[in-house]
Amino acid sequence: MLIRFFRLLPLLGPPAGFAFLLFLGWMEPRLAQVLDLALPFFGLIGLGFVAGRLVGHSEHGLAWMNAFIVYVALPALFFNLVSKTPFSELTNGGFVAITIMGTACAFALSFMTGLIVSRGDLAVSAMQGIAGAYSNIGYMGPGLTLAALGPASAAPTALIFVGDTVLLFSLLPFLMAVAHQEGSHWFRTAGLVLWRIVSHPFNLATAAGILAAALQWHPPVAVGRLLTLLQGAAAPCALFGMGVMVALRPMRTITPELPVLLLIKLVLHPLIAWTLFSLVGGFDRVWVFTAVLMAALPPALNVFIMASSYQVYVERSSNLILVGTLVSVITVTGLLYLITSGLAPTNLLHR
Repeated sequence: MLIRFFRLLPLLGPPAGFAFLLFLGWMEPRLAQVLDLALPFFGLIGLGFVAGRLVGHSEHGLAWMNAFIVYVALPALFFNLVSKTPFSELTNGGFVAITIMGTACAFALSFMTGLIVSRGDLAVSAMQGIAGAYSNIGYMGPGLTLAALGPASAAPTALIFVGDTVLLFSLLPFLMAVAHQEGSHWFRTAGLVLWRIVSHPFNLATAAGILAAALQWHPPVAVGRLLTLLQGAAAPCALFGMGVMVALRPMRTITPELPVLLLIKLVLHPLIAWTLFSLVGGFDRVWVFTAVLMAALPPALNVFIMASSYQVYVERSSNLILVGTLVSVITVTGLLYLITSGLAPTNLLHR
């Protein structure tokens, strides 16, 4: 029955999820504030999905949009937000350690699921580990956390991106090298991983923002206005492009591990992060819920890109992103309702 439900989801598509949210808003007026927040984001994904299905262009046509998003718009967004954040907030090592631990737990659960389902195939299990732990923190994260929690979420959003990138971009190449028995090339692999982490546009922009915050440096007026324009373009382009890419990758099969991986990604990952912050305590409400919301996001499009680069788990990762994005219309909206209505305690162990 569950597998049949997941097979029906792609036929409905993001527009159906958008309509479902509208229906909820009509039935329950108390959800209006949450829907005002969530609908623009999922609406952009839905518009991209419709455009991808109606316009007969191939996925290669998105190359320049992706280049604009990854190398220009989102780096401008990260720099702008981080550079305007007090430097003391950007050196919170304890926060980074907890979020990395939460992502590592989600990876371990997904990796073990992969080992069981694939009967010990290390390469496939590594990709399933990434699929169950890598949130869409680049495309959806910044816009959603800022809209839901305000400018105070800028610093934790950037720190989460850096921490998760370092962890997952390190784990996958290492496990793939082990799976392919490339022991003699581990040193070269480690160097390549380090370079990819250091040279990632998001990490470079975050580092530049941290430096600007430390020096209290502000860009010239013309440059500042350019960065503001690029910042405004980041979320719409990213979400629309995400909808198009989901539409251009039709689902052919639903595999048994998909519901399990989505349970880990959309439910257990945010619960693990929430529990860890509750156990440690002492963190600001905005920081805690930024971490929980980022952990609750659907699988990142980078999961498919990584799978394609290694030629492992390619079609299944595409299916996971599609179904995960659709299901997140309900799960992420539900979480937003709990947060914005005050029903969600900062500490799960006591109110």
